[in-house]
Amino acid sequence: MANRAKEYLKNWISYRTKRYLTFLLITIISLGVPFITIDGNHIFLLSFDHMQMHLLGVSFDMQELYLMPFILILMFLGIFFLTTVGGRIWCGWGCPKTIFRVIYRDFIETKLLGLRKNINNKQIEPDMSKPINKLKKTVAVLIWAVLALIASSNFLWYFVPPEDFFSYIQNIEEHTTMLIFGAVLFGFLMYDTIMLKEDFCVYVCPYSRVQSVMYDDDTVMAVYDPHRGGTIYNDEKEKLHKKPPKGEGECTGCESCVRVCPTHIDIRKGLQLECINCLECVDACTKVMGSLEKESLVQWSSDYEINTKNKTRYFRFRTLGYIAVLTLTLIGLIAMSTTKEYMLLNINKTTELYSIKKDNIVQNSYVFLFQNTDNKAHNYYFDIEDNDDITILRPKNPFKLSAGGKAKKIVILQTKKELVKDDRKDTPITISIKAYAVDEAKRIVVNRETVFVYPRYDLIEAKNKK
Repeated sequence: MANRAKEYLKNWISYRTKRYLTFLLITIISLGVPFITIDGNHIFLLSFDHMQMHLLGVSFDMQELYLMPFILILMFLGIFFLTTVGGRIWCGWGCPKTIFRVIYRDFIETKLLGLRKNINNKQIEPDMSKPINKLKKTVAVLIWAVLALIASSNFLWYFVPPEDFFSYIQNIEEHTTMLIFGAVLFGFLMYDTIMLKEDFCVYVCPYSRVQSVMYDDDTVMAVYDPHRGGTIYNDEKEKLHKKPPKGEGECTGCESCVRVCPTHIDIRKGLQLECINCLECVDACTKVMGSLEKESLVQWSSDYEINTKNKTRYFRFRTLGYIAVLTLTLIGLIAMSTTKEYMLLNINKTTELYSIKKDNIVQNSYVFLFQNTDNKAHNYYFDIEDNDDITILRPKNPFKLSAGGKAKKIVILQTKKELVKDDRKDTPITISIKAYAVDEAKRIVVNRETVFVYPRYDLIEAKNKK
């Protein structure tokens, strides 16, 4: 075991380093995605200003937001799946709140300004009675204010695309909603990162309250091995001693795992909701036990593996269920996204059911609401597909709509033929409307059904007698 521990320590890359690299990757992706476009559409954008959603370079109108349930299901089930497999791995490795705290506490306060003396001791707060520390604190807050401004702007870019955002801020008095929302977000980031700190994770975040129902014996997390280390706490979570009596465990009582914990817990107490799976305690114990040529007493493992010495069962009924549902949801999202309509058409009849003209001519009036959801302009028109006896009186010619443009058209359909001879009631006749882009009729086409109302025949006869 000593040789294995020694070899492991020699080749060991700390979880902290891996987390920092993960944070860097997430930051680059978060900052870069809003600027990436495909044919003028963003990778992801939910624009309330333009009433559109962009997903993987495809633009969807708000009337096409049938995709949102799939996206939300994927997001929540994805986090639940990660929790079942890896505990609060999202909290420690992906949550923006954790990234912000690491930047502020570990980089700005500790590495850059030296306000905190040791990155491995997160329990001791800086002595703010010293004037130099007050100055450093002010500088730290100012630096974070700049970063918080960038972070809040970055968040807004997923709702207000950068090309609009930078235009709006030059005329901010006309975009007060964006200003207010951005100011509130900026204020929250300042308060949460500097004042609330990890108390948000412990007391405010609802995720910590629901995660426990997703855990099982095979959930991977930071786990202390009491079989090797010895018992430090009893079943009531009361501390028995700083380290186990001689011969009853290998724990040295150095409490490096306690000092380094950002949520101020003792991992040796067992599973705790406050643990965010940052694995700082694993790093700390690895260093201490490695210097003694022993394996770490705190490992990224599962209760099942620690207690039985068998491998963690990653593929079990619960995780397989999540995988199945996630796969089906993803297939549904892909299938629905491929059915996008590049034009939208709503057909409404006017309050006048019909009008009767001379020579048995019957007219019906409609309001056609067209919208071009493509990213370029098109000329549009429509045909009546299944009834040659009904013709289009108005409009006579195709009309142009710019990208994202809308148009309300008064449409008059008429017939000169005797469609129904019924003196008792009006007769609704279902007709099919095929609307299309004249220049791309095969790709951009929609079909809608509406009703042409043919009047009682005695009304037509009475009109002709006049």
